[in-house]
Amino acid sequence: MGSTDFAVAPPPDRRPHRVRAAVRVFGEVLITLGLVLLLFVFYEVYVTDWFTARKQDDASRRLDQQWRAPGPPPPAPGEGDAFARLHIPAFGPDYRFTVLEGTDPATLAAGPGHYSATARPGEQGNFAVAGHRIGKGAPFNDLDRLHSCDALVVETATEWYIYRVLPLAEEAPSWDSRAAYPKCRGVAPIGVPYDQAVGRRIVGPEQGEVIHPVPGRPRDTLPKDQQTRLITLTTCHPEFSAAQRLIVHGVLVKRYPKDPADTGLRPPELEER
Repeated sequence: MGSTDFAVAPPPDRRPHRVRAAVRVFGEVLITLGLVLLLFVFYEVYVTDWFTARKQDDASRRLDQQWRAPGPPPPAPGEGDAFARLHIPAFGPDYRFTVLEGTDPATLAAGPGHYSATARPGEQGNFAVAGHRIGKGAPFNDLDRLHSCDALVVETATEWYIYRVLPLAEEAPSWDSRAAYPKCRGVAPIGVPYDQAVGRRIVGPEQGEVIHPVPGRPRDTLPKDQQTRLITLTTCHPEFSAAQRLIVHGVLVKRYPKDPADTGLRPPELEER
């Protein structure tokens, strides 16, 4: 019997299969990471808002009870205590947040928090308040929409304090053309040493001097009795990031005492839009 030679076929190239398997695994990992990211965003934006809304409601009820109680207002609030309300009419008639003492994470999860080392509402110096921009109620989400002269109304047990956003840096050279507007009465660029106190600024997270009595200057720049009455609102910038801080500065232009006999009396500035 004769022999027959057979050609030996080479083994199949499995590299394409390995590449496809690697691509499939990589794609599944990306999908999983995307789902995790979506869940995180959903939690931060919606779930934390729900928890904060409950905490804010509780703080507001406690503040109302405190204000209705007979006798003088209580002494300086402790960490996490509610003591004032912030109204920003430009954001609509329903915009009002109870302000709590302190800026620790637990306090800011319930609403805007007062930097404890800064001035009290209406005092000479700088009444500074922090708030979240995304999630946890996002009380300061729209700070970048504020314009110069917009009202920032702070309500306490006995007073209404009307602050207004200071001129933006680019508006200062031509401010005289706006000074006659009714909303801008009492608002003007402030000279040295307040030259860094402008309506809106973006700063680094390390620039804590924005909440000093004279923003941007050392704390002892001016004696207290020579300090301007300011308000400063701070939040993260840009949205979904803590890389920078968005800062809004305002100046006190008016105050109204509360009338205990007429609890429905409200400043006309609350009707501005």
